[in-house]
Amino acid sequence: MKHSNLWLLGLAFSLSARAQKFNPPTMGWSSWNTFALDISDDLIRSQADAMVATGLKDAGYRFINIDDGYWNGRAEDGQLRLNTERFPNGMRSLVDYIHAKGLKAGIYSDAGDNTCGSGNRQAWGLGVGLAGHETEDCRLYFDEWDFDFIKVDYCGGIHMGLNEWAQYSKIRDAIKACKKQDVVFNVCRWAYPGTWISEVSDSWRTTGDIYCAWKSVRDIIRENLYLQAYTGGGHYNDPDMLEIGRTLTPDEENTHMAYWCITSAPLLIGCDMRNIPRHSLELMKNADLIAMNQDCLGLGAPVAQREGDVFVFAKDMKQVFGKQRAVVVSNLSDEPRTIRLDLQALGFADKVLFYDCLTHSQRGTFTESMTVNVPAHGSAAFFATGRRAEQTLYQAEEAWLKCYQELRNEETARYSDAPQADQGAYVSFLGNRPDNYLEWQRVYSAKGGTYELHIRYASGEDRAMEVSVNGAQQTLLTNLYTGSYTDRWQEAIVKVQLKKGNNVVRIANPAAFAPNIDCMTLKKL
Repeated sequence: MKHSNLWLLGLAFSLSARAQKFNPPTMGWSSWNTFALDISDDLIRSQADAMVATGLKDAGYRFINIDDGYWNGRAEDGQLRLNTERFPNGMRSLVDYIHAKGLKAGIYSDAGDNTCGSGNRQAWGLGVGLAGHETEDCRLYFDEWDFDFIKVDYCGGIHMGLNEWAQYSKIRDAIKACKKQDVVFNVCRWAYPGTWISEVSDSWRTTGDIYCAWKSVRDIIRENLYLQAYTGGGHYNDPDMLEIGRTLTPDEENTHMAYWCITSAPLLIGCDMRNIPRHSLELMKNADLIAMNQDCLGLGAPVAQREGDVFVFAKDMKQVFGKQRAVVVSNLSDEPRTIRLDLQALGFADKVLFYDCLTHSQRGTFTESMTVNVPAHGSAAFFATGRRAEQTLYQAEEAWLKCYQELRNEETARYSDAPQADQGAYVSFLGNRPDNYLEWQRVYSAKGGTYELHIRYASGEDRAMEVSVNGAQQTLLTNLYTGSYTDRWQEAIVKVQLKKGNNVVRIANPAAFAPNIDCMTLKKL
């Protein structure tokens, strides 16, 4: 949680060819999905025991997180009161028990006054949130009780009408002022809050609460498709806890786990770890998928290829533009599907060796393409290794939007769907202010040189856009009119110099709205 300029942070990260040292996504367990408010000292201890006994600790899971429901209001002096009927030994004793097993302990609060579980009605949860008590509560949680993680909800924040950026920043400052360091801070605002969140927290919720049904898992994946540029630098999108080990089918669990892993999402088990079905336990302990999730680069995984409701996600592993990539093929439809993977679209030049992460076996070496059969609701997951080719097609929906957020009804740049757009999505409402711009932050050139940028756009009126490379080489394009905002696309061409390695390409219009942007194709001259 550094207080650096966000653009410089993103640029420094994008220009690094090798991984820096980042904290990986959190792995552990949370009480909410299965037990909700029905928690106790005995229950939490039993889950810590189970994490060790099942081998989940050895697989990398470490956190035992207590969610909502442990309070008994505040005393007249403002001190939090613990529910001693449920936690008769006190929180420090419970945390010491968790730590003695080589695990870490997490706690829950709200950014405002009341907790979500209280419904703004139950006395035990009224006024126990952090608002107005940030400093003393953080000292209690981290210096006195010795917790290692905190999830901070926002039901009380809404109740009080707080500003998210200001309040979560105040909580961050209170955490950083504690004697205990390296506390993991998870923001639970149920939608992507804005690019400021990377300076405030370690992870942030991007959707509403998950529930144990395929529809919930599928819809959350869809909501996260175009948010992958915001994961990076040790800060992660959080699509919520895992529902594996409850009532999903094996194929649905495979998709759930594979997507969370390739997108570097936190892995917080939500089932009762004392009774985990065999397939679910083996899946959550899958060393290949965990390696995909805990990779040192900590990258998100944008859509590399799409055919209807079958999505192919890919990301670099170990080294930016290195030989190995992670690939997940997810079938979000209700019927089995077959897809031909385009190896060039996956970023490879010729022969590619595929290793199957679900069967732990070599799939074989392929050139040009590989056919994958995926069951309904199911997924395939691979490590792909081969000689890399320069990426030539950059989708607008994989770009980083400086002003993107999902909380307020503001005309900030956003991702939109349209069947006429390449891969079915584009960026709209770009420009009209200096900071409402789009950036592709890792435009790679192996040797550098002169390129043409072919930018596909659409607009129902005359619009303009500025194109710049690495903060310079600015080109203004005007009279950009196609006759439609979504179904008549044209190309604008800009000649630029790319340097060897990663480059940043920005599209902006500080004075008026830019046209809608579909994608950018690179052509070397």
